[in-house]
Amino acid sequence: MDHTGIVLKEWRLLEDLVDGKISDPILLTGVNTGFGGTADVRTKKFVQLQQALIRELHYGVLPRGSRDHEIAPLGEALSRHRHDLSLDNDESPYLPWSWTRAAILIRINSLISGCSAVRPVITERMQDLLRHDIIPMIPLRGSISSSGDLSPLSYICGAIQGKSTIRVLSRDHQGHVYADTAFANARLEPVVLQAKEGLAMTNGTTVSAAAAALTLHDTHGLAIFAQVLTAMSVEALTGTAESFHPFFSEVRPHPGQIESARNILAFLEGSKLTKVNNGAESSLRQDRYSIRTAPQWLGPILEDLVLAHQQISIECNSATDNPLVTPEGEFLHGGNFQAKSVTSAMEKARQGIQGIGRMLFSQCTEIINPATNRGLPPNLLAEDPSISLIFKGTDLNIASLAAELGFLANPVNHVQTAEMGNQSLNSLALISARYTRTANGVLAQLMAAHLIAVCQALDLRAFHIQFLEYYRPQFFELVTEYYARGDGPKVSSSPPNPILGSTHLVSDLLANPLNPSDPSSNLANVPNGLTPREANPSYGISQLPDAGLIDELSELLWSQLLRSFDTTVSLDAQDRFTAIAKSLRPVLLDHPSFNTSSTFVARLASFTEALSLSLSEAWCAQRDAYLVHGDATPVLGKASKTIYTFLRRTLNVPLLATRNLLTPRSDELESGLGIHGTQAPTVGSYTGVVYRALRDGTLAKVAVDILDSCST
Repeated sequence: MDHTGIVLKEWRLLEDLVDGKISDPILLTGVNTGFGGTADVRTKKFVQLQQALIRELHYGVLPRGSRDHEIAPLGEALSRHRHDLSLDNDESPYLPWSWTRAAILIRINSLISGCSAVRPVITERMQDLLRHDIIPMIPLRGSISSSGDLSPLSYICGAIQGKSTIRVLSRDHQGHVYADTAFANARLEPVVLQAKEGLAMTNGTTVSAAAAALTLHDTHGLAIFAQVLTAMSVEALTGTAESFHPFFSEVRPHPGQIESARNILAFLEGSKLTKVNNGAESSLRQDRYSIRTAPQWLGPILEDLVLAHQQISIECNSATDNPLVTPEGEFLHGGNFQAKSVTSAMEKARQGIQGIGRMLFSQCTEIINPATNRGLPPNLLAEDPSISLIFKGTDLNIASLAAELGFLANPVNHVQTAEMGNQSLNSLALISARYTRTANGVLAQLMAAHLIAVCQALDLRAFHIQFLEYYRPQFFELVTEYYARGDGPKVSSSPPNPILGSTHLVSDLLANPLNPSDPSSNLANVPNGLTPREANPSYGISQLPDAGLIDELSELLWSQLLRSFDTTVSLDAQDRFTAIAKSLRPVLLDHPSFNTSSTFVARLASFTEALSLSLSEAWCAQRDAYLVHGDATPVLGKASKTIYTFLRRTLNVPLLATRNLLTPRSDELESGLGIHGTQAPTVGSYTGVVYRALRDGTLAKVAVDILDSCST
């Protein structure tokens, strides 16, 4: 839409007023009066007043520039001390480049409405700033967002004037070029401000709205990714999809809950890790709150973000300076510059960020903790727990991050009376937006750590499933070898039987049963006064006579083996598989087909030893192979499969084990002969890779694509 006609009409009305062409002149704040608390001052130096306004609002602190004033020489000791402290800079002292670009764009949109009475050249030159990448360096601090963002906007206004004091940012020059030089290089003509234009440029919520819009955009992406992480956590904890059944939302139809439950349920589609919880074996009938109530927890947060989005959208399309002029030519003094709507949006967003972080923290700690993770090893170790504790550091890290999010969630409500008491209410919107951006960064770090942990857990689940599928036939074969009809392995530890004269296995008894009515049976050799069981300890040790019974025994033993896998995760492999093998003894001892003769006990000991050795060898071989070639995607749901693949193949973050984290020697790095060539990764460096993918929008785009695919 061409707004030039509207802008010119309002400007000419103001021009007539300034030139005295209106018979009954009126007072306009900041045009022919002073500003704010000094609005009782009158002036006819309209242009000088606008120039003074812009010049004197340049009060923020920026990094030292080549045109800054020089200080007196310092002594050697002071100079050395200053150098040490100069290394301690912990953050950029100016607004992000993207925020300033957005602020310029939003200000153009506001001014072309015609309500501000500025000339078209003002908005045209602001477009030139974007077109030629001449972005003023704006101090990070100094705005209370009450009469708008006065000081930050003054730097944009100074830039279109081509001022020699305004430093500019660009993709090629980070603050080392000044506006006058940049304008000369771009062959642009600086603007000379006329009446009200300085005030129209500086009075408004533009910078706060820009910061809030970009920050909220990032928060939306993190909120989507939180739902993906929740679905992945359900799988990692072998939870149930029941918690996300549509019926819950039908009887409690909050929009956010409906959306969240629908998304998570769709993300779980195709998963082979989710279970139907029935409370069997004394297990929990329901999942823990961190995943079971995720829709009810996330739902209100999503609703708050939608409201915040509406507030910021309105703000970005509003006229927020003062005074404003109506289409009929009436100048109105009001308070559209008060940015409380932006503050309100940012407070909701920051509270939501903290809520998301708290939920993900609970999920991640439950995944790491063997007391709550349903059979995963402590600290998600792919090796013996006595020699590694990789994810213990992650546990500590996310606790720190969750605590910081709690602090950042506090409201920015420390309002101070400013400007001679005139600005007794100030929104602090830009401060709130800044800390919301900080909260986004902290949450992204927590999410990065969580993602690596949950993918580690998914790999461990997949390996466990693959191992059991691989080992089950071996196990059944071993049981059959020891307890089915046939010779089976010899048990040399049993002493010769005094009656039978040699070590007989149960198969011998089955072939020659002790039958008192059969004169040819071995019962004829039983001394008088002894029962068959007393005379022969092997009497009654029935090996199972048919395949059905041996299969039944094998299934009983297999079920016990599976339970023991879950309860022995804190043991090293050697001790673990000995414990698992021994845990099968009660099943055999209680089986009605067997008694506890010495031969049976000897066979049981031999079976236990063989099983322990077989388990250990198979486990270690399969684990080592999985660490190199493992792939969890066959068992993952729709969303998990995509994110897992992106992490493993695009970001190249592997399943973490000691071998991935060993510190290489300097000579290995120099020669490229280390396990990672010239790289020396740590848990932190892997987390950093994921964090940067979250912050630059790469992972958010992947999550949005997943959401789109689940919505179609």
